[in-house]
Amino acid sequence: MPQRHLARAFPSAPKGRTPDTIRDVATTEPVIALTFDDGPHQTLTSQILDILDARQIKASFFVVGNRVAQAPDIVARIAQDGHEIGNHSWSHPRLGVMQDHDILDQIDRTAHAVAAVTGHSPVLMRPPYGDFNARRSQMLRAARDLPTILWSVDPQDWRRPGGMAIAEHMIAHARPGAVILAHDTVSQTLRNLPLALDTLLAQGYRFVTVSALIGWPEWTDRRNARGHAFG
Repeated sequence: MPQRHLARAFPSAPKGRTPDTIRDVATTEPVIALTFDDGPHQTLTSQILDILDARQIKASFFVVGNRVAQAPDIVARIAQDGHEIGNHSWSHPRLGVMQDHDILDQIDRTAHAVAAVTGHSPVLMRPPYGDFNARRSQMLRAARDLPTILWSVDPQDWRRPGGMAIAEHMIAHARPGAVILAHDTVSQTLRNLPLALDTLLAQGYRFVTVSALIGWPEWTDRRNARGHAFG
């Protein structure tokens, strides 16, 4: 089934306006959104893309703008491989303590960096550390039409727990409509990923981008010729 049509199969996909903040989606379909934060990484991101490609899995990468500028070839490959690119700020600050105009500057600089490489701006934003309150989410949605994407499964891979703890957490907490948080800047994530993906695939789960999970067209198709978005 082509990726952009997956949302049509979700009987409980959101109806009407998408919420300003999303952690997961209520659905009975065995679908999961796998997301990666903090990249692109000069070496690990490409290896993760190889793992995903071997399994025909699509994911969403929330990129840091100043790292996009350092590794445009990797960002281009993310898009070319059919993955989603989301906005994760320019320099990974705590947006929750910043003024609105500074938040928008962080978001806009990253959007321009991604567009310069791919020809498309992200349609989703994830705040570093998840540090964003409801008022700021509403502000960002009103100002830039970007919903805030959080997560429902967090293996805390950044702590580098050792062994197969990351994979075990992903497997144990996966649910239909879940959004899994991971980091393509952590070597242990790379080592754990094949086991987690193969187990969840064997359990019947399908992996989709966040845009597909929430019932939107893919991120490269969402804006019309006038630049207006919908959803």
